[in-house]
Amino acid sequence: QPHFHFPFSLLVMVMRQYVPKRWSEFIALLSLSTTFFLFLQTRDLSMQLSNERIKHTAEGEEFLETDTILREEENEEKSRTIEGDVDAYNEREFYGKLDPMELNNTRKAKKEILFFNRVPKVGSQTAMELLKSLSIKNNFHYHKDKTQKVETIKLTYNEEKRLSNLVNTFQPSSVYVKHVCFTNFTKFNLDMPIYVNMVRDPVERVISWYYYVRAPWYFVERKRAFPDLPLPNPNWLKKDFETCVKTNDPECRYLPGHRRDGFGDHRRQTMFFCGHADDCTGFNTEVAMRKAKENVEKHYAVVGVLEELNKTLTVLEHYVPRFFKGAKDVYYNEVKIFSKINRNIYKPTTAEATKDIVRKNFTRELEFFDFCKQRLHKQYLALNLDQKP
Repeated sequence: QPHFHFPFSLLVMVMRQYVPKRWSEFIALLSLSTTFFLFLQTRDLSMQLSNERIKHTAEGEEFLETDTILREEENEEKSRTIEGDVDAYNEREFYGKLDPMELNNTRKAKKEILFFNRVPKVGSQTAMELLKSLSIKNNFHYHKDKTQKVETIKLTYNEEKRLSNLVNTFQPSSVYVKHVCFTNFTKFNLDMPIYVNMVRDPVERVISWYYYVRAPWYFVERKRAFPDLPLPNPNWLKKDFETCVKTNDPECRYLPGHRRDGFGDHRRQTMFFCGHADDCTGFNTEVAMRKAKENVEKHYAVVGVLEELNKTLTVLEHYVPRFFKGAKDVYYNEVKIFSKINRNIYKPTTAEATKDIVRKNFTRELEFFDFCKQRLHKQYLALNLDQKP
């Protein structure tokens, strides 16, 4: 008995000396300390889980890719030499005096409806997040088409009409986002929306798409949305782009004029700008490229370039201010947060020699891409932002 009584007495003496007189104070202090500790632990775990979720989702993959391209762009700007300034000067000399009003199709709009008929794998996920944030700051409505089991970008006449009527029902000021080819609303006696879109080096885009559809989280997301979808063949998943090109695999065979309708054909950017006509579906054709150029020139306020994101955001701010006012600040202070994680592990580096093989069959796609870049440069130069007074 004495053996057990002594430690207890000692404990009582210690508690009387160091513990608050009222037990309620002690319990409250202990509870507060425990709660604070758990809060810190939960917050850290939540941030880690959030980063992992972003890293392994479609959105995260594109944020990563966009951020990587932007870092490369920033590094190029930092290492800019006198030669770069000479190029800018030569551009001004070549284009002559540019009027931003003449280069801005926004002035033709009769109502404040923005249509972003987004091309996949060109930073469009980032642009969507940007528009969502801007919708709050600039007070406009944001609408996005729901995810489809089979995404149809080439529509029939009646489907085009339904789409045009749908967009026309939105209350100004509104944005609508959808993967779909260009539609001319005037053929249904409706006012044209303000069109914007993005483009990217077509070969880099094709490689990006190739690995995008093979990433594990892509199938997890698709399976969650559509449980009846079959799982892909493991051999198909393991096939890398270089092997696909060098073995002349049908998936990586880019034949001029070849038609492959539907959302599965991601070889062409031109189709998104050309429209829904049969002439727009052939791969790397002159007619599709010409029509795409014509539509961009006539109907698009801005076609941004992923590799020149800073310039794109600047042009959007000035040419479509109702929707893109403050775009650069919002991007760098809010949207770019999502890309503060490691690069996507599912997209290995592709040799330049392999890219060169592919480029030989992308001549008109590359010409259209260069056309969009030149147009963006002209719009930027017309603003005279880098002219010293």
